Amino acid sequence: MKTETTEGIEGRGQAATSEALLHQTRVVCDHRGVLFLPDYRTLVVSDLHLEKGSSFARRGMFLPPYDTAATLKRLCALVEEYAPRTVISLGDSFHDTDGPARLIEPFRSQLADLASGREWFWITGNHDPHPPGGLPGETFTELRIAGLIFRHEPQENAEPGEVAGHLHPCAKIVARGRGLRRRCFASDGARMILPAFGSLTGSLNVLDRAYAKLFAWERFTAHMMGGTRMFAVPRTLLYPG
Repeated sequence: MKTETTEGIEGRGQAATSEALLHQTRVVCDHRGVLFLPDYRTLVVSDLHLEKGSSFARRGMFLPPYDTAATLKRLCALVEEYAPRTVISLGDSFHDTDGPARLIEPFRSQLADLASGREWFWITGNHDPHPPGGLPGETFTELRIAGLIFRHEPQENAEPGEVAGHLHPCAKIVARGRGLRRRCFASDGARMILPAFGSLTGSLNVLDRAYAKLFAWERFTAHMMGGTRMFAVPRTLLYPG
């Protein structure tokens, strides 16, 4: 049996972004983990999991306490670069319901600056089911813009145009005889699941059974995030694990 390597996907989306058509809406997947809708100047990010380090610390599990600073630094750079009119944070923006209360003042100011002069929408998630008190923006369980439906958890029988997070997708290929695993934007053209953006977040392979009923697999593409590039990889080149 022939083993596919990265040479087998050369020329497939080797740029810093990967453009796709999502239910008749043009979207751009950025290798740094955000989705941009250029025709609507809308930036979408998912699963920030702010204050995850402090959440674990409260339970006696000590992680490096820099996750919020690192996540917001990357987000600030992308908002400055794209200059969106609208930002959508697609749920699990905080790691727990008390996360907003633990957010220290420098980070509150950063978020206020990010939201200044633009629409900012928080989508509720399973980790943060309530509005983030004291922070700018509006909160929704789901939001419809440009023919797309933005929610946190993907639904099995969702109508076309769903944009969700929650599952932290990644994909695996074989490169030069070894497995290469990267976070990805998972899509079949009718829906898309975004990668987790937070600094301390894990990932789940798109071939896991949690995704089995979510996609039309004959049309599936994993927009894999490289260090500086995106790779659009079809289902036939993906591996479990």
